[in-house]
Amino acid sequence: MVIAASSPAADTRWQGLAPVADARTRALVLGSFPGLRSLQLQQYYAHPQNQFWPLLQALWPQHPQPPREDYAGRCEWLLARGLGLWDVYASCEREGSLDSAIRAAQANDIAGLKMLCPQLTLALHNGGESFKHARQTRAMGLQALRLPSTSPANAGWSFEKKLQAWHDALAMHSMV
Repeated sequence: MVIAASSPAADTRWQGLAPVADARTRALVLGSFPGLRSLQLQQYYAHPQNQFWPLLQALWPQHPQPPREDYAGRCEWLLARGLGLWDVYASCEREGSLDSAIRAAQANDIAGLKMLCPQLTLALHNGGESFKHARQTRAMGLQALRLPSTSPANAGWSFEKKLQAWHDALAMHSMV
């Protein structure tokens, strides 16, 4: 059950989003937990200031992304490039959208997802909170890389610096 994200309370238990992955998935982008805007819209990286979608478009300029309104098309666009999306947490208690406010988190079954994605070899941890789970993703035989968070809260990294880090990680796996 997804709790409506319109009036958060400190003791609200939030349910995360389903994974975006299929048999083509070679790299799984793992966030921590969706922000309120993403929960409201039931879409990964839905906050207009999150740099995730613009960053990936900059990585593959020759393949235009579907418009923001076509979320299913954007997901297919990612899958066609071997990228999947999920979060390390399935549910948590949190007031607001900041990772630092996450409490009583329950982890997602990433090992179970790996069984459905036979080509999966890489976990791209989108930020520090997600990277706290790198030991678990490595234990599954995945290479785990920490990437700078695309969140608007990560203002210490410029778009260009984030783009370079994401490019380098994907280039190591011949994905750009």
